[in-house]
Amino acid sequence: MHEENKAAANGCGKIRSGTQNEAALLALMEKTGYSMVQENGQRKFGGPPPGWEGPPPPRGCEVFVGKIPRDMYEDELVPVFERAGKIYEFRLMMEFSGENRGYAFVMYTTKEEAQLAIKILNNYEIRPGKFIGVCVSLDNCRLFIGAIPKEKKKEEILNEMKKVTEGVVDVIVYPNATDKTKNRGFAFVEYESHRAAAMARRRLIPGTFQLWGHTIQVDWADPEKEVDEETMQRVKVLYVRNLMISTTEDTIKAEFNKFKPGVVERVKKLRDYAFVHFFHREDAVAAMSVMNGKCIDGASIEVTLAKPVNKESTWKQHFNGQISPGSEHLLGFPTKEDGHQKSLGKPASLSVRLNGQHSPGPPEAERCTYPFFPGIKLTPISMYSLKSSHFSSAAMHLDYFCNKNNWAPPEYYLYSTTSQDGKILLVYKVLIPSIADGSQSYFMPDKLCTTVEGAKELAAQFTLLHLANCTPYLA
Repeated sequence: MHEENKAAANGCGKIRSGTQNEAALLALMEKTGYSMVQENGQRKFGGPPPGWEGPPPPRGCEVFVGKIPRDMYEDELVPVFERAGKIYEFRLMMEFSGENRGYAFVMYTTKEEAQLAIKILNNYEIRPGKFIGVCVSLDNCRLFIGAIPKEKKKEEILNEMKKVTEGVVDVIVYPNATDKTKNRGFAFVEYESHRAAAMARRRLIPGTFQLWGHTIQVDWADPEKEVDEETMQRVKVLYVRNLMISTTEDTIKAEFNKFKPGVVERVKKLRDYAFVHFFHREDAVAAMSVMNGKCIDGASIEVTLAKPVNKESTWKQHFNGQISPGSEHLLGFPTKEDGHQKSLGKPASLSVRLNGQHSPGPPEAERCTYPFFPGIKLTPISMYSLKSSHFSSAAMHLDYFCNKNNWAPPEYYLYSTTSQDGKILLVYKVLIPSIADGSQSYFMPDKLCTTVEGAKELAAQFTLLHLANCTPYLA
């Protein structure tokens, strides 16, 4: 073990002098009692720590660290992260040259320690002028499978996925909004571990794999929003899925009031799902237990506690590619298996003000291109079978959003005026026919643009933000 530690310690001697670097890392291992091994492009410190008994820490105990200076190593990093709690394992990603790759994963022994690390070390100045970013590590165990035949049932999809991949735990299939006997053409497959999901993705990802004669689309599912237990303990809103489109808010309110009259404050229904607000949390919890699986207007409903989210940051993340207001760091976190993860989205090219919030965008939209070699097989595909992360334009996002909710496409109506200096200024009014049911069906921003493209993007962003504000809880 000592020889392994010495070899690992010497792994980055090409950057600092070998003797100096090796001595610093060996001193760290001697002080802490942790072992160190370098393999597969990463150097593992601990995992488990000395004296550890039992299984590894549960999911949620690991954080991702980005923007690490390339010439900084464990002897400097570990003492900083020990401030938040006991480290189970520290994994620093390494280049062949001996430099680190700018990021690491730190697993603590408890979720509370991981949360504290995010709180005290995110945007921490690790060296003069050098700030690191720390966030929860996305230990994703779920894949998105698209282009599934709509007549297939959950049991058929589950059995088929178990045949072609290993470690399948469950599949999540949503019924079609208009025909409950059919699925929506996609499913989510849950695996027993991130590694199992990654191996399944690698097998299915080439784009030639077929199920029931159909070429399927495969990608990582968007990670579920993590809401801390303390916040969830205050939730008194239920999320109700799989409703009939014809079911009214009054019908939903009456059904949920049956088990205890007068407990429902209000109901907000959007297409085939709804949010039921209660006056008291205990009534919401009791109603969830009673109503889950019940039939309303012939549809078997699913009822869960709604997950509160920050509406502004959620929509900015999806439509502007931002993780948090004013934060440009940590876009595109690596996953454990692949060393990379699909980006949370590209920043929009338009810089606008919405509700007093400035949404910064680069002068030119970032564009990722790959060489197109002769003989590459192309498969026809509908844009609606893709995921929201494939779109950088707000107008495309709005069209996609409407389709996913089984709404008619948005309609754009262009208006103009002339500025004091003679410029033609433009604004679009956006009409969404499918929600013209008494609620607001058209949206127009209070800002004018000089270009048609800018006006359309601004109107689409304004509409998306308004739709977010109409939905206080997104599940």
